[in-house]
Amino acid sequence: MSNIQLIIEERAADIGNFLVGRLLPFRQKRAVGPFVFIDHMGPVKLNDHQNLDIGPHPHIGLSTLTYLFEGAIMHRDSIGSVVEIQPGAVNWMTSGKGVVHSERTPDYLRHSEKHLHGLQIWVALPVELEEMEPSFTHVEAQEIPAWTENGLQFKLIAGEAFGRKSPVPVFSPLYFLEIKSREAATINIGEQLFGESALYILEGSIKDDGEEYGPKQILIAKNAALCTFEMAANSTVYIFGGEAFPEERFIFWNFVSSRKERIEEAKKAWADRTFPKIEGETGFVDLPEARF
Repeated sequence: MSNIQLIIEERAADIGNFLVGRLLPFRQKRAVGPFVFIDHMGPVKLNDHQNLDIGPHPHIGLSTLTYLFEGAIMHRDSIGSVVEIQPGAVNWMTSGKGVVHSERTPDYLRHSEKHLHGLQIWVALPVELEEMEPSFTHVEAQEIPAWTENGLQFKLIAGEAFGRKSPVPVFSPLYFLEIKSREAATINIGEQLFGESALYILEGSIKDDGEEYGPKQILIAKNAALCTFEMAANSTVYIFGGEAFPEERFIFWNFVSSRKERIEEAKKAWADRTFPKIEGETGFVDLPEARF
């Protein structure tokens, strides 16, 4: 019997001067464990006068996880962090009570052709930590736990699974795994996962109970402890999830909170320009007009 409860197809979304594939939230599934938002950026080729330029914008109540497959992004934030994100590294920024950051093509790439491809992920914070002080952690690619098993290549990008722990400082029980196959293989996750679980197919395909699924799909599992599937050769998948929070999370623009009134406060603070500033940045992204 198939363990798939729901299939989510990637949908196009405009984030300013850049189109992405939106995966979460979805009308029938707002979150998977603490994961409340996932965008698939690219793959896209940018010419010598096209650049990623997401100006200063705010966040509350979440941690952002940026993971690139290709390209580079310069991250700046109001905490004082200035870091270039490279493929395989993890950018983990926790907004807590409020942070502002920008994401741009690095200066040395702005006048040349380049590619960009990766994932942008939001992880909600537990209620008691929603108003914590902002923090930032950058974990280099070589620090991410990686191993080979039965011909498959694994990386534990964040959280805990398979008796391993990522150095990314998460705030609730979760996991975010990368699995790559060179040859066709059958995977039985068994009792390794917990909570809610989902699988995202980046490239290649998988089979579950005789059905084949391809790229740009998220498969939501019925039971995280019963995860068995076949991976085709040269496939890449991401398995993510964890313990869901008992309280609902509300999302407006870049704000996540268990309280709608807190989001209204954040909207007013951004409109009034009372959020912290980023040194060296002068612009800002306007607050959208849409309501809940």
